[in-house]
Amino acid sequence: MVEIKSAKLEDAREILELQKLAYTGEAALYNDFSIPPLRQTLEEIQAEFATHTLLKATINDVIIGSVRARNTRSGCQIGRLIVHPDHQNQGIGTLLMERIENIVPASRYELFTGHKSKRNLYLYKKLGYCEFRREKVSEKLSLVFLEKFTNPDQEFNSGVGRR
Repeated sequence: MVEIKSAKLEDAREILELQKLAYTGEAALYNDFSIPPLRQTLEEIQAEFATHTLLKATINDVIIGSVRARNTRSGCQIGRLIVHPDHQNQGIGTLLMERIENIVPASRYELFTGHKSKRNLYLYKKLGYCEFRREKVSEKLSLVFLEKFTNPDQEFNSGVGRR
């Protein structure tokens, strides 16, 4: 049975190892193994515990997924949703996303993924996220920025997101 819990500082090393495993597939999509999730250090992820809410998904106390979020002036930024490759497509990413949205209340949620990351884009759109911007990073990669408003009327009044 999958449990979603708050991650603790002592989970940082295990989350980082899982992050590197999970993002190896993303890096292969773009033939770029220098992406930030693969370069992040233990010290950097440990520092995020002071500024982000980190969740972990576990089975029998083994971390098989994680997500992090932090509030900003424009809403809540969600990042680094990861699920162990052996546990993908089983609803764990959805559980993590739903829980982070419940734990970090905001009127607007924002995240991004690569343009070739079809499974990520499918998941985020299924969860109610809409694309509002693309940013070309290199010849190989464009980032797709998506947002979700908790109050649908707010989307048109915020001045953030789609114009």
